[in-house]
Amino acid sequence: MSIEHDWITTPVTQDVLRGVLDLERTAHGLLPHRLPAWARRQIPDGQLAMAEAQPSGVRLAFRTRATTIELDTLPTKRAYRGLPAPADGVYDLLVDGRLTAQATVTGGNVRVIDMATQSAELREGPPGTARFADLPARDKNVEIWLPHTEITELIALRTDAPIEPAPDSGLRVWLHHGSSISHGSNAAHPTAIWPALAAALGGVELINLGFGGSALLDPFTARAMRDTPADLISVKIGINIVNGDVMRLRAFTPAVHGFLDTIREGHSATPLLVVSSILCPVQEDTPGPLAPDFDGGAVRFKATGDPAERAAGRLTLNVIRDELARIVRQRAVDDPNLHYLDGRDLYGEADYAELPLPDEVHPDPAGHRRIGENFARLVFGAGGPFAVTTG
Repeated sequence: MSIEHDWITTPVTQDVLRGVLDLERTAHGLLPHRLPAWARRQIPDGQLAMAEAQPSGVRLAFRTRATTIELDTLPTKRAYRGLPAPADGVYDLLVDGRLTAQATVTGGNVRVIDMATQSAELREGPPGTARFADLPARDKNVEIWLPHTEITELIALRTDAPIEPAPDSGLRVWLHHGSSISHGSNAAHPTAIWPALAAALGGVELINLGFGGSALLDPFTARAMRDTPADLISVKIGINIVNGDVMRLRAFTPAVHGFLDTIREGHSATPLLVVSSILCPVQEDTPGPLAPDFDGGAVRFKATGDPAERAAGRLTLNVIRDELARIVRQRAVDDPNLHYLDGRDLYGEADYAELPLPDEVHPDPAGHRRIGENFARLVFGAGGPFAVTTG
């Protein structure tokens, strides 16, 4: 409940949201989506349906003199049966691009997932309020980044001064697609996921299509990217295909070509970067599927495939890296704006020795920062494929 105040309630509409591809009206308010409605109708499983509705990279952006801001939401949180309940998701508030305040919303719905059976139970709960106070009493650009792993229905936005949509930043728009690491798994808060860190360092506007467990070269994702205006595009390919054991090499190669062909239908000359997986020792040379291991009270992952079956087309991260590099070399002859980056340049053996993967797959917050900084240096920096060119 909000305290007594001279509130101004402003409807949440598309013009104060960034990083979304669609808005769904619900019984409570508006639900941001990172895939359009036509694509959601083609989703074959609950994993991607949940992931695309989690607003990684989604933020409200407006200009105001308000010193107090309240945002009513209904979160749907994710918990795993047998493991401790996760902490409430964090809302990051930025003033003129600087992280200034954080808040959480207690309560809400909880989706309890059984990792052994992949079944889920929804436990309903009440909405709550993210409140930010004592903000500077001047005209300012405000962004509120939503929790990257909580489905978030937007109910009401209240301020103690009028707001207007943030002006066009004039920055280039970077459209990125990847797996749970791009989604932000294990990151501490929404502006600390590696794509958000890289976007801030590179001076671009992020649209993040990182979908936990679901970077699987789905045609509808490629079509959504084809239809989304962007100045820069990257696709991170590999880990989910291996740990889901969803393809063999014979299917993988044409699927990559088809994915890139579809993007190029809408972005014929846009800089397009293909990125392979970061180092993940359990999957470097061992095929999937990946399986959870609950020994020790914390979930870790292990690969269960047979390395000997690589000769029969079973995929590993090294097999995929070699094939992605070959595909990009082949296509770049006719597509000079297509580039390749080995993911181990973002996080490799030295990084793993210093900042090991806590569950053997996902980086910790320091790992996210390392990946974001390396991406900004290699991709947005001088000589990189997304570097600003003059002349």
